[in-house]
This record gives sequence, structure tokens and C-alpha cells, in this order.
Amino acid sequence: MEVAYIFNKTRIAPTPSGFLHLGNIYSFAITAALARKTGAKILLRIDDFDRERTNMACVQDIFDTLNFLEIPWDEGPRNMQEYEQQYSQVHRMDLYNKALQQLRESGHLFACTCSRADVLKLNADSIYTGTCREKNIPLDAENVSWRIRTNDADEISVKTLDGIVMATFPKEMTDFIVRKKDGFPAYQLISVIDDIHFGADLVVRGDDLWPSTLAQLYLSSFLEKNTFTDTTFYHHPLINDDKGLKLSKSEGATSIHYLRKDGKKPAEVYALIAAALNIDAAPKSWQELVACFYFTK
Repeated sequence: MEVAYIFNKTRIAPTPSGFLHLGNIYSFAITAALARKTGAKILLRIDDFDRERTNMACVQDIFDTLNFLEIPWDEGPRNMQEYEQQYSQVHRMDLYNKALQQLRESGHLFACTCSRADVLKLNADSIYTGTCREKNIPLDAENVSWRIRTNDADEISVKTLDGIVMATFPKEMTDFIVRKKDGFPAYQLISVIDDIHFGADLVVRGDDLWPSTLAQLYLSSFLEKNTFTDTTFYHHPLINDDKGLKLSKSEGATSIHYLRKDGKKPAEVYALIAAALNIDAAPKSWQELVACFYFTK
């Protein structure tokens, strides 16, 4: 693939709810390769806003793993102290609340009392069926989430490395949540606001996050001074386990934490990723790994 664009910034944005695995490193390697090819700086953004799921050992694992595998980043925390004092998402709460207020004033939000179990009872695929959309529950009521109305969502325009793609809004993102019942902003809103705040104009993520990309582009259309619609996206295929399922964060055999404890060297980790991708090569670095299949012109 020939990549002729110039970008300002991209990011790697791990969630510290588990140890990083081979699939994460595969994605980070693609991000690093695209950044170096297009002149973009790389931001390390740790998505830790769900503090109940944030594991500090997994935060440390992010630094350890990136350093171990020599994956570069230009901005963001270099250690636990900088992360806690400057870069944790809790420091950007005012930005998230300001965005929620803008969405509220847009008139596109409604309050919902449904739990995940309630949604699942009505739809086996956990697709929201609009139960509370017309109930006119006050947004300031207790124990309600805020959902954004998507019933008028048209096709979404997505900038990609191959040009503009027009996509139908995904059913699984129907009336998605922007503020949780505990009053804290939800992932889709936080991710958009962080990308705008840090000036990311290139987002690299797995194919499984295509619905999130469409939801975030739709959400951003209701925000003031929105630059998110100018973002270019690259969605890559996933690495699956031996059962064909997406890798999950764990302390299992695909986690870098486990592999390091088992004595594996960086070259061996990259070789494992190549094998998982059915590549007949033994790359010793992220540069060699990506050169096997992407951006080699």
C-alpha cells in the first residue's frame, strides 16, 4: 500500500484492565509504522477512565511492554508518576463534562433506565430497541444513563487511507450511551474528546472497532469546534486465537507479560505475531514485522 499522506499525530490507546497481548502489539506496530511513514507523532494515551477496571499493575505493564519491544512514542507519560500526575483521564473530566453539556443542549439526548440485562431480554444481540426513547424521563433523574438518538442517523462519511468511504450506521450502536448511570462519561464520548484535545488526525484500530468509529463520527457532529470528522482512520484485521476468537487481555500465553516471564526475547515475540498472521518470516523488530505485510513501497 502506498501511503502519501502527511499527518500531525496518531495514538496508541491501551486500556489497563489486563496485560497487553500479541494483538495489541500487532496494532501498535502498524501505528508506529504509519506514523514514521507519514511524519505523525505518536501519543501514548492510557484509557483508564473506568477506574473500577483499571489495574495499576497493567498500567506498569504498558510501559514495560513498550520499552521491552522498543515500540516508540513521542508524547504522553513515560512512567507511572507522569501518568498519575498529568495524563490520567481523570484530569480531563472538565472537557468530558463540557461535551456532555453540548450534547444535552443539542436536544439529541434522552434518559434511559434500562440495564444491560434489560436490553438483552428484548434483543438477543444486545441491540437497544428504543425502550425509553419516548418516555421523556428527565435527564437529571437518578440512576439513568444518557443515550444519544440515532434514529435519524444517515450514512456516515469516513476518511480512510484509501479515500472516503460511505457507511450505514451500525445497528449495534443504536442510541448508544454517552453518560453512564453513575454520572461518568462513556467510552465513545471520552475517546472523541481525547482525540480532539490532543490533535490526533490519524486513528489506527482493529476491524472490530469499525462500529465505534461510525458512532464516534456521528456523536462528534453535535460538538462545537469539531475536528474529529477530519480524522483519517485505518482499520486492520485482527489476530485470532486457535479457536478463531479475538484475543483478550489475560495472563495467558498470548500476553507479553507471560512471555517475558517465560524468558522470551523481543525477536521471539515478533516471530510469534508473524506466525499468528501466517507469515512465513521471522521478524526481529516491529519494523521488520510490518514490512512483511504493510507499507513496504
